[in-house]
Amino acid sequence: MSETQTRLVAIDAIADVVCPWCYIGKRRLEAAVAAQDSPVHVRWRPYQLDPSIPPDGFPRQTYLAKKLGADRVEEVEREIAAAGREAGLAFAFDKIQRMPNTLDAHRLVRIAKIGGIQGKMVERLFSAYLIEGRDIGDRGLLIELGVETGLDRETLIDLFARQDDVQSVKDELATTRRLGLTGAPFFIFGEDVVVPGAPSQDIFAAALAKARRAPSRTN
Repeated sequence: MSETQTRLVAIDAIADVVCPWCYIGKRRLEAAVAAQDSPVHVRWRPYQLDPSIPPDGFPRQTYLAKKLGADRVEEVEREIAAAGREAGLAFAFDKIQRMPNTLDAHRLVRIAKIGGIQGKMVERLFSAYLIEGRDIGDRGLLIELGVETGLDRETLIDLFARQDDVQSVKDELATTRRLGLTGAPFFIFGEDVVVPGAPSQDIFAAALAKARRAPSRTN
């Protein structure tokens, strides 16, 4: 295997953990990486589809009817579910009762990054919400999911009690907004190979190959 094929590629994945297209994008990216069998490091960056949602969330069907139009919700969900099945994901939109504010979930992802299990935490949050229909705006559930993924319970209880990390997460959210993003997901390969949305495995594979060929700007 050549040096180019073995070069580690850093990927910034900008996503919200309630976003089904973000989960689909994650699966398609994983398939592209597995097919090339060469190293990557994925860093998950926070994005909120709607930061105006109150801390206790909003009834999901009411929220979607207002956002999409009541007559379009079923059609849109059907299209997303079909794309999910192609990626091996069985979305259970009928189980989801609330549209949560995801700030606390992104805080959990942040502390998981410090613990070296960010990817596992992101996967668990996606699954909990989109496959199991659980309310990931609930701090008690977030603590349980964090413990299940490998984080310390007392650390998580203290995290949500103290709020010390909130500004750091908000600063990172502001950084993604300054990039001009109006939606998620959004993937940045290496230093300048950009892939918006959740395209096909082939497009992700091409982005990986291009990022590996690009000369490094760091010493």
